[in-house]
Amino acid sequence: MYDSILVPTDGSREVEQALEHAFDLAATHNATIHALYVINAAGYGGLQMEAALEGIATALHGEGEAAVNRVEQLAPANVTVETTVRKGAPSQVIVDEADTVACDLVVMGTHGRGGIDRLLLGSVTERVVRRSPVPVLTVQVEQDDAADSSERSRIALK
Repeated sequence: MYDSILVPTDGSREVEQALEHAFDLAATHNATIHALYVINAAGYGGLQMEAALEGIATALHGEGEAAVNRVEQLAPANVTVETTVRKGAPSQVIVDEADTVACDLVVMGTHGRGGIDRLLLGSVTERVVRRSPVPVLTVQVEQDDAADSSERSRIALK
C-alpha cells in the first residue's frame, strides 16, 4: 500500500513520536522513509549584513543535516531512509516534496495548539493537510518538558 513515506522533521524530540508511526508503517509495507528538513530563513530576511546571513544559512543547513541524520540513526535496520534538506516556506516545500518524490503518505507531528497560539504561530501541519496531493497522517505529539526554552523558540519559528 505504501512505497514511499515523507516525514518532515524539525529535529525536535517530539518529532520522534511521529517517526515511530512512520517506521512501523515503513517496516510493514517495505516502504522508504524520506526525511525532510525545511530551512525557513524568511525570519532572517531583515538582517542587513550579508556575512551574517551567510553564517546563519550555514548554521541552519547544519541543523537540518543533523535533524535528518537523526532520523537515519533512529530507523530500524529494516527501514531505508533517504534524507533531504531544502529551503523555503515549510508547508509549500513539504507539499512540493511529496509530489517530487512520489510519496504515498506524509507523516507529521502536530502539537494540537489552539486558540491564540494557533492564531499567532499558524500550523504548518494544517496547511500541508489542506494542500497535500497524498494522505497526511498526523500524530499528536507531546511537548518534551526537558526541552530548553531555546528549543521551544526554534520550534515556534517553524
